[in-house]
Amino acid sequence: MKVVLIGNPNVGKSVVFSRLTGTRVIASNYPGTTVKLSRGHMNFHTIQADLIDVPGTYSLEPSNKAEEVSIQVLGDADLIVNVVDATNLERNLYLTLELIRTTDTPLVVVLNMWDETGHRGIEIDKDKLQQMLGVPVVATCALTGEGVKDLVIEMSRAKESPARHPGEPIWLEIGEIVEQVQKLYHKHHTFLDVLHEASIRPPFSLLIAAGLVLLSFWIIRFIGEGLINWVFDPFFTYVYTPLLMRLSALLGKGSFLHSVFIGDLLEGSVDYGVSFGILSTGLYVPFAVVLPYVFSFYLILGIMEDWGYLPRIAVLGDRMLHRLGLHGYAIIPMVLGLGCNVPGALCTRLFEERREKFIAATLLSIAVPCMAQSAMIINLLGPYGGQYVLLVFFVIFLLWFTLGQLMNRFTRGTSPEILIEIPPYRRPHFKSVLKKLWLRIEWFLKEAVPLVLLGILVINILYFLKVIDFLAVIFSPVIRHLWGLPEEAIGALIVGFLRKDVAVGMLRPMGLSLRELIVGAIVLAIYFPCVGTFMVLMKELGLKDMLKSIAIMLATAVLVGAGMNVLLGLAGV
Repeated sequence: MKVVLIGNPNVGKSVVFSRLTGTRVIASNYPGTTVKLSRGHMNFHTIQADLIDVPGTYSLEPSNKAEEVSIQVLGDADLIVNVVDATNLERNLYLTLELIRTTDTPLVVVLNMWDETGHRGIEIDKDKLQQMLGVPVVATCALTGEGVKDLVIEMSRAKESPARHPGEPIWLEIGEIVEQVQKLYHKHHTFLDVLHEASIRPPFSLLIAAGLVLLSFWIIRFIGEGLINWVFDPFFTYVYTPLLMRLSALLGKGSFLHSVFIGDLLEGSVDYGVSFGILSTGLYVPFAVVLPYVFSFYLILGIMEDWGYLPRIAVLGDRMLHRLGLHGYAIIPMVLGLGCNVPGALCTRLFEERREKFIAATLLSIAVPCMAQSAMIINLLGPYGGQYVLLVFFVIFLLWFTLGQLMNRFTRGTSPEILIEIPPYRRPHFKSVLKKLWLRIEWFLKEAVPLVLLGILVINILYFLKVIDFLAVIFSPVIRHLWGLPEEAIGALIVGFLRKDVAVGMLRPMGLSLRELIVGAIVLAIYFPCVGTFMVLMKELGLKDMLKSIAIMLATAVLVGAGMNVLLGLAGV
């Protein structure tokens, strides 16, 4: 049995889907498109079915590619589950009545966010609504699981019913239904109501946004550093290092296997910052340096998502992002990219126009450093003073804004207006946040860690075969004369294609001056995306646009690196 979940955006459809299928889902592209569909399986004693969660749509008359796909998938459904926001019944019923009028496929209507109706002074006669619609209606609160059992029972009972022919204009019928089934009561503004108004209207909205962003990143750093200092560093120091030294003695210092798996020893012991072996630096960097920040970032992001604040940031950023050829929703992949560029790159498929996708993907690759890379930049330059850390991030932000304006001016096409549903503030549900956190951490462990190990293996082999020395000679004019870096920096540039955070960390043991460290950090931040991001963007942009984006990246890196080298020299750094 194939069940399709459909509804307006931001009605909690994906949470209903998660409740019915669990956390194990498969995300796949609809054939011939980049539109993602979530697929899962439900297995209850009353029903077994394959579920498909399609992109949100307001109507069966599509306005973009994602909505087209949603409607096409309906044609193969054995059962349709229409998820409705119970707090916004009038708007949501448009799609419901369209489904009832145009299809004879069994249909179940889910009044989700049922708990919110009482909080907002809304009373709905569910039985009367079911009678007027002629299809089963179930009230749920998907975040807590309330009503999900009733939904499963109704899904197993759903029967085919003939499509209704329209007897009057759809908005007139909606008005009659709402008038008979819904009552509104006066309700005093709560703290969340006041916060909702303040967070979307300047000037308070700007202050709230700045405060929340700063607070979020302070919490992210606090949790990340706490995990490093109290969990991961002690484990590697007191548990893992003794085991690694036993293996070192077994392999024999100076052997090829020792160089590959353990790396160089510093004063007779492993130094995870410079040893650069697969089992030393290769495991320390992803687990003890990157994972703590990835964990803390996705924890805060999940809370912000469930709370409902991300769409408000999108609205606030719309005016500025329009100057870059994007609409406000582009802030979502940019924020995601601050955690890891790969999910940020995946989010570029949200854009309807090829022009928007190209601009967003290029800016993301060049001027949005991931959390791991940002942490390494802070660790690299922090000992010299916070002003140098701020300088690097200021240059990256200035580049993001300037390059965006240039691409907006010289890239053909137009930027559409923003169409974002702003949901009410809701209390984040602990289990929902943890589910999303685990799925994202699992992705990191499966996708990112192997790339780090592969990168270190490749670099060790290239060093052994003297390939690095050959490349250093070829790129010496740029590296030495324009950027003012030593030839050894070519190794970091190559590693940067695999993991930029590792590449930044490689600058530390080279004995570089402060100016060289600043230039190296900036160049590594902007010159090329990591291989994971590269593969995603290749798929999303296509070969032609990806080659254009690469050309912009390399040209930008050469010019900005050379310019910073000159300016820092003139400033006496």
